[in-house]
Amino acid sequence: MSIKEKQSEELLLKEEVIKQNEIVLFNDDVNTFDHVIDTLIYACDHVPEQAEQCAIIVHYKGKCTVKTGSYDDLKPRCSKLLEAGLSAEIV
Repeated sequence: MSIKEKQSEELLLKEEVIKQNEIVLFNDDVNTFDHVIDTLIYACDHVPEQAEQCAIIVHYKGKCTVKTGSYDDLKPRCSKLLEAGLSAEIV
């Protein structure tokens, strides 16, 4: 095994150890598509197309992971979604 292969293998092992949390957005009968899309752009830094796709998935599937990352990054983002009247949680 070459040194480069060994370093790549070690890097992959380190990446697997990092815990990634997710913000899951849930469907409701209150908020409009436009409100959900605008809020995802604001709170999760989505581009409009990404926000629209997430809104459609939430509508038809009932929920959708809208952001992944560290808990410290996701906590304020999830708070913004909740403050905007959306139903979301960090898992």
